Parts: sequence; structure tokens; C-alpha cells
Amino acid sequence: MTTPDLYTRRDALTAIAATCCWMPWGINTACGQETDVNSQPSIRLEVLTANVRFGTAKDGDDRWELRKELLANTWRPIDADVVGTQEMLPFQAAYLLEQLPEYSYIGQSRDPENADGEQCGIFYRRDRLVVLDAGHFWLSESPEVPGSKSWDTSLPRMATWARFYDRRLRAPVLVVNTHFDHIGSAARRHAAELVRRFVAERAGHQPVVVLGDFNCGEGSAPYDALLPDRAADAPLLRDAYRVTHPERKPNEGTFNGFLGKADGERIDWILVTQDCLVEECDIISTHEENRYPSDHFFVRANISFGSAR
Repeated sequence: MTTPDLYTRRDALTAIAATCCWMPWGINTACGQETDVNSQPSIRLEVLTANVRFGTAKDGDDRWELRKELLANTWRPIDADVVGTQEMLPFQAAYLLEQLPEYSYIGQSRDPENADGEQCGIFYRRDRLVVLDAGHFWLSESPEVPGSKSWDTSLPRMATWARFYDRRLRAPVLVVNTHFDHIGSAARRHAAELVRRFVAERAGHQPVVVLGDFNCGEGSAPYDALLPDRAADAPLLRDAYRVTHPERKPNEGTFNGFLGKADGERIDWILVTQDCLVEECDIISTHEENRYPSDHFFVRANISFGSAR
């Protein structure tokens, strides 16, 4: 089996040693000038969040081997610059990298005792994006401890992040990708607070995109924790889907259970800071002969940077 093209710190050092210096907390700052994104003509970034359903699930006619080609074929025409994935196993990442060779991949198992465990992996187009720094934290009271659990979480939960240098934007972009617990309501609320705090500490003057399966809907406690107007200590995150679809309607659900139903909650979100202008955001319901690429619909957003509207 081909090993996924995983990001390592050595890769980042090789790519940017001549232009960057290290700062505390693992954040890199370019020693040369960076472009102010708000002074540039509109430049678009296509992002996708995709819960791919873990590939060892006993899903019968919807098992990985029977849907993996459809999944790759669903991603290909979207041509996203960044794809945040959930439930990704290493052999699934390896297959997708073979099918979509324009991408590289950042990922680590959520369980340090199982290297083949689920990841919140990030795919990125290496012709446009250069990794400045990347890492992981766990959604627990000890986020720096791999595999740690707290509150009422059922499993180790994590977030993977990457700070990219965007060659087109000529500036950094921070991407955070996560998967909240499906059982613990307290765990989800605390996880939202952790993610918001992480964004607040690392955002600076760069655009931030948060991708994920949050296992809860709009108006839930985690949603409100991530998107509070009163949070002066954090960059104000916006719900990209609600920006472009301001009226809440039926059939916005993103968990389909391989049945194509959209009558549940919209649990897969793309969140952006105010310096990201959301041009489009859609729920992708691609299917073929009643077969779906995953038990979740994917969510795509087209984000532009430049002068504020």
C-alpha cells in the first residue's frame, strides 16, 4: 500500500528556510514583506469539507471499495484548493492521492496507539499552497497530549491545522479542520471553545478558514460558541453557508446515511473570518444510481480576498 504524502516539519523547513524565521508556539512569520489581503484585487480560494466515512466500516453495498471511485470523481471537478476531511484512514488517503496527484496531504491518527486510525486530514494543492507550519491538537483539557479525552467525549477527538503561504494571494492563510464528538454534548461545547481560542491566538492579520463535521446543528451551543458577536477576544467567524443562504430552509441537512436524505441538521460547516468574502457556498449532493460517495454530503465554498464589500 502506498503511504500517504504526509507533511513533516522537515518538509516545511526545506520549503521556507530561506525566507522565514521561527516564532513561539510553532508559528512562522515571513522575514520578507507579506501582502495585505485587503489591498489586493479579488483572489479566490476554493475549499471543501468532506466526511468520507471511515473505510473499514461494514457498509454492505456502500462500503469503501464500491464508492471510492465515485468519491474521487466527485472531488475532481470541484478542483478545491483545500479539502478538510474527517474519518480519513491512511489507506483511503493513499488512494485519493493516487487518483488526485495534484494534492499533498497532512494527517495524523487521533489515537497514538493506532497509527492506522482516523485522521482529520487536510489535502492541499501544492502548485498553489506552501506549508509554513502545521500541527494537531486534541479536543480535551490537555490539547497537547495525543489521544487525550475529557468531559463526556466517547472517543479521542482532534483538530489538524495548517498555515499556508498562498502563492496567488502572496500572503498566509490559516486552515483548521476538525471533527467533534457524536455523543458528548459537553465535549462539543468545550471543543468549540478550544477551536475558537486557537483561532484567536493564531489568526493575526491572516484569513482563517475552519472546516469540519461538528455533529450538531445551527443554533446549538457549539455553533453559538464559535460564532458569537460578543467575542472581542477572537476574530469574528461567520458561517459561509448562511452568508450565501441567509434564509434557513428545510432540506439543508448534511448527514444522508447513504440514502440521500437532507431533512436533518446541517452538521458540516465552513467558517471564515471577516476578511474572507464568501462568493458561493453549496451542499454537494452528487450521486450515481442511488450510490453516494459518503454518508455525509460535502460542503464547498468559494472564498475571495481583497477589498471588503
